[in-house]
Amino acid sequence: MTQGQINRYHVIMKNLEGKMTIAEVALALKLSERQVKRLRKGVKAEGAAFLIHKGKNKPSIRATPEETTEKIAELYRSDKYKGANFLHFSELLAEHEGITLSYSTVRNALSAAGIESPKKRRRFKTHKRRKRKAQEGLLIQMDATPFEWFGGKAKYALHAAIDDATGKIAGAYMTKNECLHGYFETMRQIIELNGVPIGIYTDQHAVFRPYKYNQLTLEEQLDGKQAPDTQFGRSLKELGINLILARSAQAKGRVERLWETLQSRLPIEFRIHDVKTEHEANAFLAEYIQKFNELFAVEPEETEQAYVSLTQDLDIILCVKEKRVVDNGGTFSFRGKLFKIISEDVPSKARIEVVASASRGLLVLYKGITYDIVPFIKPKKVIEAKSSLGPRKTVPNHAWNQHYRNIPLYSCDLADAEIHKMLNDIFLSKYA
Repeated sequence: MTQGQINRYHVIMKNLEGKMTIAEVALALKLSERQVKRLRKGVKAEGAAFLIHKGKNKPSIRATPEETTEKIAELYRSDKYKGANFLHFSELLAEHEGITLSYSTVRNALSAAGIESPKKRRRFKTHKRRKRKAQEGLLIQMDATPFEWFGGKAKYALHAAIDDATGKIAGAYMTKNECLHGYFETMRQIIELNGVPIGIYTDQHAVFRPYKYNQLTLEEQLDGKQAPDTQFGRSLKELGINLILARSAQAKGRVERLWETLQSRLPIEFRIHDVKTEHEANAFLAEYIQKFNELFAVEPEETEQAYVSLTQDLDIILCVKEKRVVDNGGTFSFRGKLFKIISEDVPSKARIEVVASASRGLLVLYKGITYDIVPFIKPKKVIEAKSSLGPRKTVPNHAWNQHYRNIPLYSCDLADAEIHKMLNDIFLSKYA
């Protein structure tokens, strides 16, 4: 018996002995007179044992069966779910094993089995939180992170964008390295699924930060000189999107916390769904984003979205553009290779823009109109100097072939290894 039960027993015995009235016992025990009468009757019949709860030392009828808790621990130790955090594991049990239990029940079962959560919490320094934006689409935080998404030692870069107002993943795309193509494809998903956002918040990676961004002298700044935009920055200007460069990782904390969640969950999901390559991952992410948003998204302060519909050709915006001048023969040089425009509408000495698009290949933009081009091969000389270098070999498993073997490069021959290398260097190269 507990000390409280012992004290209650002595007070009730005083009533049975006639030393205290029922009203005095009720006041002393803070019970109603009806309860005192019930306890008095029980103690008189069964003694002090009546005050002990009848369920003491008996398993609760609501308790999880021991076989279930053992099965939960066994499943967690299996290769299928090993390493999942406890909350994610409880969701996976309901989705794949038909075991629907609360998070606390699963946590208690695993803790009782001596299993510690892989996601240990640590105390953070207190800081003032920035208020979320009021509307969805006002601000998108964008970043990329290298991680061993498929297990093993190989790292792949996942590019992702998260809406500041709702916490929704607006786009996600995986490549071997953090590159321009990964950010372009993430941007494409945002626009095609929602529309054009108002602002993009990023770090100072080379994809976003112009060369000599902070190296202009005071005199140059007073003269109005600005550092040239990167290709990504130029595309955002054409879309009318404000680019904001963060000065620290904490400033864009929402996307940084997204990495913590995805790095805990995605490797388990990839293992369960047998996702082993970046191409399979991109196909899986298209469906997983919706599932993630249903779990973690919040309601914005205002229901009206800030996204704007796009009326321009997205392929001619999310691309690389470089200015050139057409020579008298109607050709121009791009990345060390000559090309000829398949049209007589572009005169010689015309200033054109060469467009390198991941989905359209190489094109020319002149006065707002696109023109197809073909490689121009100079006639060979009768006598050629012998080179000590052997013939260039094409690599079947080249990175460009792996990424774009199913994409038609309209005016370019897909079998041309030089163009493959050119496009690979433009879109898939690892930025410093």
